[in-house]
Amino acid sequence: MVEISSMPEWLAALHNYFFRFADRIIPSKWFLSHLPSTDERTSYTGRLSIEIVSHCWNYSHLLAYNLSSLVNYPPQNIDVTMTVFHSLEDQNTVNMLEYFSTFKVPGVKWNWQQLPTEQLLRRAIGRNKAALETKADWIWYIDCDLIFHQGCLDSLASSLQGRKDALLYPKSEYITSLLEDENPILNNGQNPKLIDIDPSIFHIRYIPRAVGAYQITHGDIARACGYCNNIRVYQTPTRIWRKTYEDRTYRWLLGTQGTTIDVPGIYRIRHVSKGRYIKGSFWSKVRSFVRMTESKLDEKRSGKAGQE
Repeated sequence: MVEISSMPEWLAALHNYFFRFADRIIPSKWFLSHLPSTDERTSYTGRLSIEIVSHCWNYSHLLAYNLSSLVNYPPQNIDVTMTVFHSLEDQNTVNMLEYFSTFKVPGVKWNWQQLPTEQLLRRAIGRNKAALETKADWIWYIDCDLIFHQGCLDSLASSLQGRKDALLYPKSEYITSLLEDENPILNNGQNPKLIDIDPSIFHIRYIPRAVGAYQITHGDIARACGYCNNIRVYQTPTRIWRKTYEDRTYRWLLGTQGTTIDVPGIYRIRHVSKGRYIKGSFWSKVRSFVRMTESKLDEKRSGKAGQE
């Protein structure tokens, strides 16, 4: 694992910019010397194991839905390790994790991983740690707002049987429109408790590639390659939450945008405000505007798709 150390802000910005375009100018083997070939990967069959990895920073109200879904709809045919990276500075998330620790769910192992805040805010650090240490057949990097509804993980278990793909992703998800802060759905998760969703308020969205929350990686690949393990800037702590450009770099290193599979029953609650960014800042307002525009376009596409 690359050493976690500090880096001057100007140098980090330069490295960030470089790796956003590196796939166009240099070969990925400069930063990943050995990618296990298909023949070197195990064809896992039978009762599989998967580690699901998320980060939570000021999103405990959404994490409540995520963890509740594992309690409400426990997997029957796959063993799940639910890993949540968090910081002790985020007391709401700490309280949420303590609450769910009291539930003994068949087929589910809780794995709370505390990190210093500066490491948590660089998501690739936690993902890299999980990748290198995982014992699972597969590892799924998610965001903490995903919901695994009834039958979701068992369908995933069927889709993963015998596969050797480096990277997979679900074909579709069900999403809400962008919710304002006062929406009851968001407020319902503020205090630790078991909660559920009303699927009728969600609409389908098709996923074009293995984006950040939808990257399901073969365990042999994870253990051999980590998550941008040899790229220093993505293993460098930061004082603010960084936009996750490393996800694009990760796919470049693996040489694939992923292969799509059927995983029905994935739901995601969308919201205008981003708790991990500074509220009310200029860039926060810009992001909110962009997200609202994208949401309206998604809803129009979904409406057209339903009429065809």
